[in-house]
Amino acid sequence: MMLQFLVGTLVSVINIGIHALVTVVAVTVARSAVPRHTKRPRLHLMSLMITIAVVLKIAHMIEILMWAATYHIVHAATADADMLYFAFVNYTTLGYGDITPVPEWRLIGPLTAMNGVLLFGWSAAILFEVLLRTLDHLGLTEKPGADLPGT
Repeated sequence: MMLQFLVGTLVSVINIGIHALVTVVAVTVARSAVPRHTKRPRLHLMSLMITIAVVLKIAHMIEILMWAATYHIVHAATADADMLYFAFVNYTTLGYGDITPVPEWRLIGPLTAMNGVLLFGWSAAILFEVLLRTLDHLGLTEKPGADLPGT
């Protein structure tokens, strides 16, 4: 059981590192891609959000590949199982159950799911932050309470 936790923790830490790197790239791209004045701010915002979402999706796919490689190395499921599919199902918490881990690796699925939930939440936070910062930078947001009487 301890080996499962160690392997799961190691892969999770590697994936967190990948996500941290992608976060830095996403924030850098977002900051450099937003001109102060543009004729089509909403189109610009949409293209930036799509770009950031695609970059995050690629990061998630790389992270899933890390899990699939780990499953293959430790023989987490039977030899005829599709490890990439198994990793996707676990990472996304879909949990079809058509592939199950071998008994000595039964905790690897929940560990993968914990990692996926954490990183999906992180991605949502990145997208939201980029959206807010870009809206503010383009002047498309109003100050809180700006339309309240007496302000």
